[in-house]
Amino acid sequence: MKLYYSPGACSMASHIVLREAGLDFDPVKTDIRAKTLPDGSDYLAVNPKGAVPALRLDDGNVLTENAAVLQYIADQVPDSGLIPASGNARYQVISWLSYVGSELHKSYGMLWNPTSSDEAKQLARDLVGKKFDFVQSQLGDKPYLTGDSFTPADAYLFVMLSWTKMHGIDLARWPALVALQARIAERPAVQAAMRAEGLIQ
Repeated sequence: MKLYYSPGACSMASHIVLREAGLDFDPVKTDIRAKTLPDGSDYLAVNPKGAVPALRLDDGNVLTENAAVLQYIADQVPDSGLIPASGNARYQVISWLSYVGSELHKSYGMLWNPTSSDEAKQLARDLVGKKFDFVQSQLGDKPYLTGDSFTPADAYLFVMLSWTKMHGIDLARWPALVALQARIAERPAVQAAMRAEGLIQ
């Protein structure tokens, strides 16, 4: 498999879960602004959407969109405990993947846009804050989003939490999320992924 990623982007969630699952893969650093690969070729030939992550499977097919990629990775190693095989517990993980992707991730949009006004950026920060309010209310004193086990939804949320500092969002307002971020950051697979992406030494 090949994971097309950009350092620190949402693709880091897929990178983390690949390492958590212990799967062999080739990481391919992608310039998502220029839409080019390390050899200068066109990334749009891999993913016409131009976004990361993209996961090229061994059969040549390409999966895109974090929620789908993360579920696929977790399902490749059923005994890993990354995602339940069926039942309500599985749907709870999928529900969180959907929320983080469609609500929280999307809320950062104006903060990434270099043409956004200061007012628009503050509105985006406020919106992200409201989403964090909800996540903290649901997290309670659980170690991870759905209970005692780390899942792909936690990896995705970890990336969203990691974006706060660069966008001027003070996480101190959400102590449970600060604790969750620290807990996830200590995981060996997370450390390895961040090191591989050049985010930590």
